[in-house]
Order: sequence, then structure tokens, then C-alpha cells
Amino acid sequence: MAAAEPAATAVVTGASGGIGAATARQLAAAGYHVVVTARRGDRVAALAEEIGAAGGSAEAQVLDVTDRAAVDAFAAGLAEAQRAADRGPVQVLVNNAGGALGLDPVAEGDVDEWRQMYETNVLGTLNVTQALLPALTASGDGTVVVVSSTAGHGTYEGGAGYVAAKHGAHVLAETLRLEIVGTPVRVIEVAPGMVRTEGFSTTRFHGDEERAAKVYEGVAEPLTADDVADTITWAVTRPSHVNIDLLVVRPRAQASNTKVHREP
Repeated sequence: MAAAEPAATAVVTGASGGIGAATARQLAAAGYHVVVTARRGDRVAALAEEIGAAGGSAEAQVLDVTDRAAVDAFAAGLAEAQRAADRGPVQVLVNNAGGALGLDPVAEGDVDEWRQMYETNVLGTLNVTQALLPALTASGDGTVVVVSSTAGHGTYEGGAGYVAAKHGAHVLAETLRLEIVGTPVRVIEVAPGMVRTEGFSTTRFHGDEERAAKVYEGVAEPLTADDVADTITWAVTRPSHVNIDLLVVRPRAQASNTKVHREP
């Protein structure tokens, strides 16, 4: 009896928690070998171990998506593993690494925070996408997912730095789709609205837990990381000829970036 072919590989960036970790779990459950990456090695190592204990296949790699040399080395390592027949083809890339910093008006915005948001949300996505696009194309059935945000589709006061970064991620996805049409690679953008995950608002407000909690105050059911991961996994697992160009997902209580129903 011939040996079974290795499972196709899915790479998830920013997988140390929240949406990235939830997406890795769900893609593993869908049958992918998942490579979970983030700067926090202990977190992704624990996640890979958890996925393995649940019957899935995963490995952890420490990766800073803003470090192009590290990203190139990471991509080369995946290619080497595939050549050694240890891993299936890289078919899925989920660009999830990102984040928000601050909520200052334009007149008072911190340039370093703007730069960091742009480098992580846009240049990080560019780095990993460029490095893995040849492998995704060679797989014959590749998918690039860009996790943007409703912030990339509508402005709000105090959000200019994050809005600009996520708009950049949106434009990257939209342009890439135009440029590679006719190749066997889909480009999917998932734009979540209000998601309550560990650390997102706390990081945005520099560890101020009280201010972070107010973001969700009175909102009965913000989205969870699992809600967004379910959306991503659904889009990835559509038939190969079906491309979900853009999927905006919000909680029922949120009509727009600035219109949210809050219980008294």
C-alpha cells in the first residue's frame, strides 16, 4: 500500500493568541498541517502542542513578519521540508499578524506608533506574501488570506493610524488579486468589526485594562476569535474555483465603526 500523501500546509502569522490561534485550531481540524508563527515562541509552541494533542498536525516557528531576512529564511525552511517529503505543499497563507496602537487624533498622533502599525499590518503582510507566493502558486491550489478590519473600510475619529494601516492591507489584497488573476491562487480578505480578544484593546491602550474594557461596555455579544476563525476557515475551504473577495463580519450590535448598540 502506498504511503499517504502529507497534508497540505497552512501558515498562520500572528498565531500567539486571538484570531490567529483560533484560526490555526480550525484549519488543523479541517485537515491542514498548520505552521503557527509569532514573535512569542512559548505561545506558539504551546499552541502547536495543543493542536497535536487534539489529533491535529502543527508546528511552531518564531517569526517577526517585519524582519524580511527572517521571513525569507522561514520560507526557505518550508521549501526544504517539502523537498524532503516531510511536509505537503504550502496551500494556504493567513496573514493575521497586525494590531492597533493608540487612539490619538491626527494632530497628536505618535509617529513611531503609526510606523509600527504600518510595518506590521502592511509591510509584514507584504513580506510573507512575497516570500510564500511562489510556493502557493506551485501548489496548484493556493490561497492568500489577508485579515484586515472594518477600520480599513471606514474612518473614525482617533483611528487614523490604524485605519491607514488596515486600508493599506485592504489595497494590498485587492491589487494582488488583480495582478495574479489567471494563476491558481485565490486572494481572500476578511474584515472583522468589533472582536473581543485577549490583548487587542489592552495593547492598543498600552496596558490600560480599564480603558480597554470600555470598548466593549454594554455590548452584549461582540465577536469572538472563534467567530472570525470560523469565517476564515469557511472561506478557505470553499471549492477552488470560488473566491470570497471580501467578507465583512460584525456582531449584530454593530452597524458601522461608529454605530454600536450598547445596553444600559
